[in-house]
Amino acid sequence: MAKITLENLAHSYMPFPKSDADFALKEINHVWDDGGAYALLGPSGCGKTTLLNIISGLLVPSKGNILFNEQNVTQLQPQHRDIAQVFQFPVIYDTMTVAENLAFPLVNRKVAKSEIDQRVSEMLEILELGSKANSKARGLTADEKQKISLGRGLVRHDVNAILFDEPLTVIDPHMKWQLRTKLKELHRQFEHTMIYVTHDQTEALTFADKVVVMYEGEVVQIGTPEELFDEPAHTFVGYFIGSPGMNVLTADLQKNQAKLGSHVIELGKSYPDLDGTIELGIRPEFVSLGNDPLGVPVQVTAVEDIGRYKIVRTQLEGQALDAVIPEGQSVPAEPRAILDKSRINIYRDSHLVREGV
Repeated sequence: MAKITLENLAHSYMPFPKSDADFALKEINHVWDDGGAYALLGPSGCGKTTLLNIISGLLVPSKGNILFNEQNVTQLQPQHRDIAQVFQFPVIYDTMTVAENLAFPLVNRKVAKSEIDQRVSEMLEILELGSKANSKARGLTADEKQKISLGRGLVRHDVNAILFDEPLTVIDPHMKWQLRTKLKELHRQFEHTMIYVTHDQTEALTFADKVVVMYEGEVVQIGTPEELFDEPAHTFVGYFIGSPGMNVLTADLQKNQAKLGSHVIELGKSYPDLDGTIELGIRPEFVSLGNDPLGVPVQVTAVEDIGRYKIVRTQLEGQALDAVIPEGQSVPAEPRAILDKSRINIYRDSHLVREGV
């Protein structure tokens, strides 16, 4: 297991990058704790796989260093980093049995046969594959094959980290849930440092202790699922996390008030004068609809019944404002929206503004 330190790390696929726009991965400085479970989350092309490949050693970064504990591994090949990788498509040996696949990395490292037998036996039980230990791997289902890929990393005791590159893409939805649950159990049991790449927020939020949200080659926030939901550090995080995503409305700011068109919204905090583009962010869960005269009038454009709740799409003077209401609640003919002022965030040029900053 290893603490992973990223020092001034950045990467460009161009030979002579001249500006930030030339970098697929913009500069990042961060320390990932030994034994932590992290998810790299973001849309396709945001830099997730580039960062994972730098950690694994498949890429040498254009600048900066990567350390495992105190060892600088920036120039080391993957085989010298003591890592295990689980890819999008299971990588197993079809002609070997399940037990032989699990034993393979230990055999390569010349571990004693008695210890190999013990570790493989334990892993078969953990992965619930004991009944298929002597079956050829070619006959297994996709999720069983992915379990073997996972087990080959966990059966080793010398790994610094286990890296997952969208490992559940080919798995059906029900089995995804089961494998995510199993992966979380295995992390608690073995306490390996784990890094999981995905574009699926459900996978990221249910697996990781901390989620690294990436956008256009930049790490825009690293935080717990609660932190990403309550205080998105960037408007993209607000959009990307949550279903539906956070409402973001252009506003004029005056200390503890935000003006949305001709309407004034009271804020729970006071802010100094700010330049740049100012936006108000609030999650639909904290927008209520009713007839309260203190609310702001909105026009309903659509109602989506999800089953347990409804998503009400509205317009506030030309800006979209979504609200989440309980399933049994009716939508008034001329609704007014109340925004929970304790749940409002203010953004300048897409970045969260803290109180008094």
